[in-house]
Amino acid sequence: MTQEVPANTDIIGPEACWQLLAQHQVARLAVIDHGEPDIFPISYIVDHGGIVFRTAAGTKLAALRHHPVAFQVDGENAEDGTLWSVVLKGRASLLEGVQAVLKETFSRLAPAQSGPKPWFVRIDATSVTGRRIYVSAHTE
Repeated sequence: MTQEVPANTDIIGPEACWQLLAQHQVARLAVIDHGEPDIFPISYIVDHGGIVFRTAAGTKLAALRHHPVAFQVDGENAEDGTLWSVVLKGRASLLEGVQAVLKETFSRLAPAQSGPKPWFVRIDATSVTGRRIYVSAHTE
């Protein structure tokens, strides 16, 4: 199936998507909770073809256990006047039983929101897609 995109839009390949994901730290996680979509800001790191983040018990943790999730990062490049968006879809799982290793390996993973975040979650990607939009100057 061929993807149709507007003339001012380019598809970003998977390798470039991963590079963009690795350059950022904050994203949005979309989950399904009781049949309804919900979105949460999270801080994350890229790790061997997946995303890892920390969380506390609650809606996000409960919802991601039962359904596929989506993860989105956006950005802009002021040099060439483009906006970009990368969407990763996959399954999330708790990283359990290896807390000592995780704490050392992922010590650079600081949650965006303060408070205890004892759960490490990994999203293994089933797809990663991106688009780059060339923004024209807005004149009125």
